[in-house]
Amino acid sequence: MTKLLTIVEAAPLVRKTENAMRWWLYQKDCPIKTAKIGGRLFIRESDITAYIDAQFAEAS
Repeated sequence: MTKLLTIVEAAPLVRKTENAMRWWLYQKDCPIKTAKIGGRLFIRESDITAYIDAQFAEAS
C-alpha cells in the first residue's frame, strides 16, 4: 500500500508552503492528483516522487 500524505506533509517535499501547495493542487493543470478521504485531501507519496523524477528528466 502506498503512503498517503497530507498537504502539510507533502509541501516540504516540493519546497512549497502549505498555502502555496494548496493553491497549486487546486489548479486544473497541476500534475499531482489528490483524493478527498474523510473530508481531507491526501496525496500519494509515489505521485510526488514521480513528479520530481519527471522534472529532472525534463531538465536533462
